[in-house]
Amino acid sequence: MAESKPISLPLTDEVIDGLRIGDHVEFSGVIYTARDAAHKRIVAMADAGEALPLDLRGQVIYYVGPTPPREGQVIGSAGPTTAMRLDPYTPRMLELGVK
Repeated sequence: MAESKPISLPLTDEVIDGLRIGDHVEFSGVIYTARDAAHKRIVAMADAGEALPLDLRGQVIYYVGPTPPREGQVIGSAGPTTAMRLDPYTPRMLELGVK
């Protein structure tokens, strides 16, 4: 198995430039989760000149579809959601600094 490259978040352009297709990576730090409704709200807030609840520069967002937790659990499973729904927001999110 290939060795993983350790990557600390938030990301920098230099780290991204050093990655190649097929690289195994191991993130440490915060990865935010958001779906289409969150992207829509973030873009609307930014376009209205409102302060965002977090600094998006260099941040990683996982397009996630969470499920309710089972009894006694804090969180349910969280799997990837269809990225196509996020496509309309991607250019603006990149302008805001999301990596």
